[in-house]
Amino acid sequence: MGKAVADWVYARALERTDASFGFLDVADFDLPLLDEPRPPSRGQYNHAHTKSWSQAVGRFDGYIFVTGEYNHSIPAALKNALDYLYLEWNNKSAAFVSYGNAGGTRAVEHLRAVAGELQLADVRAQVALNLATEFENYRTFKPSEAAEKRLLAVFDQVIAWAGALKVLRPVPVDSASPAA
Repeated sequence: MGKAVADWVYARALERTDASFGFLDVADFDLPLLDEPRPPSRGQYNHAHTKSWSQAVGRFDGYIFVTGEYNHSIPAALKNALDYLYLEWNNKSAAFVSYGNAGGTRAVEHLRAVAGELQLADVRAQVALNLATEFENYRTFKPSEAAEKRLLAVFDQVIAWAGALKVLRPVPVDSASPAA
């Protein structure tokens, strides 16, 4: 389900002319459970997988997180990936597209709390996809017209906030520097 939803979001993003978009899949980074010896708030990383993740995340001004809801929360892999970094997330915008029996809204509430700690500015607009109404037979993703409209609002807000927050990020994070 997640791939179909993420592909939908990214396809709609590529239709936009007011911003550039990239696609990050946590699974592509093969992150083990957080294994850095220093807190991520120092921005000093020992492991190649962390440096790669840092560079990928650091190049964006905002994010649209696509997540399912599991046991009223986000998947462990997403939480782990968020925990790996700190400075790379600071003063950037974040929006959420979620799916689940309750539309993934409880996962988003958890993500909003985590975003606050990471100094990610989460926008109000979100897309909550209910498995019973947005997925045919609970399997095949078929977004409704209402979901399409909500996604447009997500893009509008995350782009606007990313631009507004840019003045707070004068120095790009350079995770390629050696650990001290």
